[in-house]
Amino acid sequence: MKKIKPIGSNVVVKVPVIEEVTKSGIVLPETASKEKSQVGEVIATGESEKINDQIKKGVSVLYEKYSGTEIEIDGKKFVVLDASKNMILAIVE
Repeated sequence: MKKIKPIGSNVVVKVPVIEEVTKSGIVLPETASKEKSQVGEVIATGESEKINDQIKKGVSVLYEKYSGTEIEIDGKKFVVLDASKNMILAIVE
């Protein structure tokens, strides 16, 4: 697997795979989902002082819908967010 090392105030968040199941048991792929996930796990952070001390690797965060840059590496989806622009809204516990 490739490693991602964000620069400056950027934070890399892993987007979870969300599968929806209908009442009859049919699994709908993520592409059919109407809502986009806004919660993910922090995988890496840059070394800027503008990143809150609470935002560190392994923490689940809530981020703005449709914010950041979406990337896919080795079949896994990530979002790169700029912490200095308040794209990360909250810590999810």
